[in-house]
Amino acid sequence: MKIPSGTYYYPDPKNKKERMYVRNNQGNIEFRLWHQDHPQIWEKHGWLDMDIIRRAVGMYENKKQSPLQLYDMEVARALLKNQ
Repeated sequence: MKIPSGTYYYPDPKNKKERMYVRNNQGNIEFRLWHQDHPQIWEKHGWLDMDIIRRAVGMYENKKQSPLQLYDMEVARALLKNQ
């Protein structure tokens, strides 16, 4: 989806309170998470590319759900291709 603030998808289609914004920055796809109930996520975290995201995943090894599930490169490419 695209709105004036950017192009996004829902990482969990059942949860409309959370959006993953995507952009193309000089040939690199970048992601930025927004959550309605946690605006500090948007404020504290800038745009991230997949290299940064993959490096950060190590911090979550003991968690039940990997943060990589939020970042869908295929969906991001499809959304950005249609712009």
